[in-house]
Amino acid sequence: MRTLLVLSSLFAATATAGENQIILKDRPGKNQVIAQCAICHSPDYITQHATILDRAGWEKTVGKMINIMGAPINDYDKQIIIDYLAQNYGK
Repeated sequence: MRTLLVLSSLFAATATAGENQIILKDRPGKNQVIAQCAICHSPDYITQHATILDRAGWEKTVGKMINIMGAPINDYDKQIIIDYLAQNYGK
């Protein structure tokens, strides 16, 4: 798990080169968001959508990332990610 988190951080750093660094709220679930979501896109996606997505919106968005975009997120992490996003970045 630690190796995955380190690798994810490296990929996220590469993906966000030249962009403003977004610091996500340090709450339970943050590690799953970084490990699972930042592999494909920068965290600014989260902050940009925080004012328009409620829990249902985050559920739909995370579901799309898994079912349509192919994100390899298991059901356990999916719920943790949705909870983190809804509680910290939901309208």
